[in-house]
Amino acid sequence: MKRHSRLAAIALALGAAGSPMRADEPAKPFKYPDAPRSETVDDYHGTKVPDPYRPLEDPDSDATRAWVEAENKVTNAFLNSIPQRDAIRSRVTELWDYEKFSPPGKKAGKYFFTHNTGLQNQSVLFVLDTFDAAPRMVLDPNKLSADGTVALAGTVPSDDGARLAYGVAEAGSDWNVWKVRDVATGQDLADEIQWVKFSSAEWTPDGKGFFYGRFPTPEPGQDLKGANYFQKVYYHILGTPQEQDELVWQDPEHKEWEATPTVTDDGKYLIFTLHKGTDDKYRVLYRPLDAPKAAPVHLVGEFEAEYSFIDNDGPIFWFKTNKNAERGKVVAIDTRDPKPEKWVEVIPEAAETLDNVDVVGDHFLVNYLKDAHTVVRVFDLAGKHVRDVELPGLGTASGFGGKRKDKETFYSFTSYNSPATIYRYDVSTGASTVWRKPALKFDPSKYETVQVFYTSKDGTKIPMFITGRKGFPKDGKNPTLLYGYGGFNIPLTPGFSPSTLTWMEMGGLYAVANLRGGGEYGESWHQGGTRQRKQNVFDDFIAAAEWLIAEKYTTKSKLAISGRSNGGLLVGACMTQRPDLYGACLPGVGVQDMLRFHKFTIGWAWIDDYGSSDNPEEFKALHAYSPLHNVKPGTCFPPTMVTTADHDDRVVPAHSFKFAATLQAAQACDNPVLIRIETKAGHGAGKPTAKVIEEAADQWAFLVKVLNVEASR
Repeated sequence: MKRHSRLAAIALALGAAGSPMRADEPAKPFKYPDAPRSETVDDYHGTKVPDPYRPLEDPDSDATRAWVEAENKVTNAFLNSIPQRDAIRSRVTELWDYEKFSPPGKKAGKYFFTHNTGLQNQSVLFVLDTFDAAPRMVLDPNKLSADGTVALAGTVPSDDGARLAYGVAEAGSDWNVWKVRDVATGQDLADEIQWVKFSSAEWTPDGKGFFYGRFPTPEPGQDLKGANYFQKVYYHILGTPQEQDELVWQDPEHKEWEATPTVTDDGKYLIFTLHKGTDDKYRVLYRPLDAPKAAPVHLVGEFEAEYSFIDNDGPIFWFKTNKNAERGKVVAIDTRDPKPEKWVEVIPEAAETLDNVDVVGDHFLVNYLKDAHTVVRVFDLAGKHVRDVELPGLGTASGFGGKRKDKETFYSFTSYNSPATIYRYDVSTGASTVWRKPALKFDPSKYETVQVFYTSKDGTKIPMFITGRKGFPKDGKNPTLLYGYGGFNIPLTPGFSPSTLTWMEMGGLYAVANLRGGGEYGESWHQGGTRQRKQNVFDDFIAAAEWLIAEKYTTKSKLAISGRSNGGLLVGACMTQRPDLYGACLPGVGVQDMLRFHKFTIGWAWIDDYGSSDNPEEFKALHAYSPLHNVKPGTCFPPTMVTTADHDDRVVPAHSFKFAATLQAAQACDNPVLIRIETKAGHGAGKPTAKVIEEAADQWAFLVKVLNVEASR
């Protein structure tokens, strides 16, 4: 089918959309599977809290497996009944089919980058032996499994470009196995490193081995749900078994402390950046790299502020920090006299939020966030502003990696209506030239992004991006998807998604609210949405929905809300607090049980943002908004499709399982409450393209049905 005829088919299908909520149709009540139950009641500081669906916390029990299978049958039956589903899937697939590149990383004159021809489940790693050479494949993860569910979790070439350390993740798990490949031959060495999580490989300059972090081997059956503590850092020498790796850092007195090893580009120092939890608050140790028996020396930090190592000039270390600079600055610390009063401020705090800093070509390349979009500035090593990098528009630029003496670097630029283009940047002249640009099967000029500012409940101004067809009407009839996150100091910046474009082709608007809790405006913005202040995030999101309705972008019956992970918590909290405000809800892989999240895998690390039910005061705040514990029986909840995955070992699927079962039992009207449970998938990273497309198509089909979307206008 040609493009235009396929779009016409979608439009016709949308125009014929039916909905269980339409007044002219009889009610179609749902019969949901019976979930396994228990009489479990927990006592939190004198408050008794029932947890009837506690058995669903065991993903491997027969009862849970049977419930998962039964729920998927209900969900699939509903989705299969939507006539537009196939056309939507076809269009998402068509739009997804374009070339995708990563910015190259340079090692010893070789350029390493990933490339995806369009619909490959996983991107393939290539190398250019010289800049003008033909690409040569180094590693194709699509050959590691028949269904594309084995993904690369990281690729790190040695300094001489001869070896490649790479991590492999199976079925979406956060657990990685690291291996080593000969770049020239494409053959793997015998080396294999097990039980790595949230760690990369850091080569020594001689290429003889690398540092890495790992957790203890989990007890049988606990690998996908047991808590992860007592990380250690080791040094692996190529050609030796993992059991012989040298332990270079541990802290048996602090089970939450973890360390990220870094070898300075000059090869003289080994740095340990200690962290606990998810806050960007660090403690930094270092030692000479050539003194393996020397104890690391404490340089800076006591987990009170960010200290991100950038580079060094001999004994002078440069750090990105928010110490006495809420939006960030760059300081120089002399390791021979590191007292704070001796620090030198190289790049002072700016009006914008400092996001990232690299040193390339003897210049600082500094990435700022200005109202949640990218500004890049170049400074010399003394901190003098040289120029700004000219970017194509309002969007997100990333990359800019390299070594201090490199003369070039690469970066990508993307926006809500334009896929990533890769640029080569000459640091000395400031010239950007296109290195790779995808050919598209749509016209970006037909879409526009506007940034608006609205007022939250307490008077705080919140920015929001709204993207749709150019000239979209403000008549209150636009189907609108409102997306948010609001946590962990993570900013939401403009980025392209083929699935979102499909939604906009169908006449939908895509709105992204930059909520408190994120990293858009510095540490006070982040802290304004944490712990007992978490309700601010939900108020910000609810205010965004109300503003979109009041300003006639959409109406309640046409408004859907969506979020993943911490954003799934956002959707869960907002739909239980204001079930009257939305036409549909899409909570994805969300943290829904705020009283027990810290008991699974890496959940304890989120206490930085959420607090803990073990604390009496924090328990009160958590219990007040925890989605699972605020589902009130007898409420008419909006049409909802929860999404999760059976191998999610970050936000374990028990959150979504218990939330969905509770919603289904409480639902007081005929709006569907479904759960879509992906198999052989995890939290999202490394998910095969085929599974991503299927999930997106199912979500759009669900919204077309329940929002009663009309033909594109």
